[in-house]
Amino acid sequence: MKIFGSDNGDLKKRQPAVAGRFYSEEQENLVREVESHIERNVVRSPVLGIVAPHAGFKYSGDVAGAVYSRIEIPDTVILIGPNHTGRGEAVAVMTEGVWSMPMGDVAIDYELANAICEETVIAKPDSSAHRFEHSLETQLPFLQYFKKDFKIVPICLMRLQASACKVLSEGIVRAVNRLGRSVLLVASSDMTHYESQGKAETLDRKAIACIKKRDPVELYETVRSENITMCGVNPVTVMLHCCESLGAKESELVKYMTSGDVSGDMDKVVGYAGLVIK
Repeated sequence: MKIFGSDNGDLKKRQPAVAGRFYSEEQENLVREVESHIERNVVRSPVLGIVAPHAGFKYSGDVAGAVYSRIEIPDTVILIGPNHTGRGEAVAVMTEGVWSMPMGDVAIDYELANAICEETVIAKPDSSAHRFEHSLETQLPFLQYFKKDFKIVPICLMRLQASACKVLSEGIVRAVNRLGRSVLLVASSDMTHYESQGKAETLDRKAIACIKKRDPVELYETVRSENITMCGVNPVTVMLHCCESLGAKESELVKYMTSGDVSGDMDKVVGYAGLVIK
């Protein structure tokens, strides 16, 4: 299957990497699948950032749906996720083209994407890191369900030092302010991986407490010192730094659950947390 194709000259078109596995590849079925996970009759409000999981919708869809049901989505969404594949740059920003999805194409905000790369040398234009990565792709059906038209800035992160997370966040904020964009920062992360239900909940509670305090430094240090297998600690750290610079005042845990709540297997679970920062 072609992941990138050329439809209009040098236009890059990224094809879905996990459609048909993590979520339905048919548009009508996908809409119904998303609808089965959203929460109705909840108040939607503008937020600066969110934490949302990226597993198969069967397992993490209720957490993602709970978060997206509560937020207003602006015209530009900065998607920050972990690099699971090891491809590409350490901080890989896809700066042009569109992402093809079952619910329609999503264009990249090339002005903001390039501005981020201009504002910090650690951010590099790179599409290869995004080729097979699922952590950002799995956010799009929820975004598309609630908003017809928006653009994205996809940023894929390898494991970074805490100082690099701070530097990247400063570049993102400078670029956002320079262009006067109203943005939503989506940090894609699952929580503890393959521990017992009880241990996962205990470890994840520590990480969630740091996010609720909007403390990126404490989150980073807690995840490392407690050996919490939270794959998106770097994206969440970057997002929290950005939100603080953009004037965040509060953070709320919307929903937490594990794969065991769905599968019934409580011996080796993956944790999922959904939070909003505003």
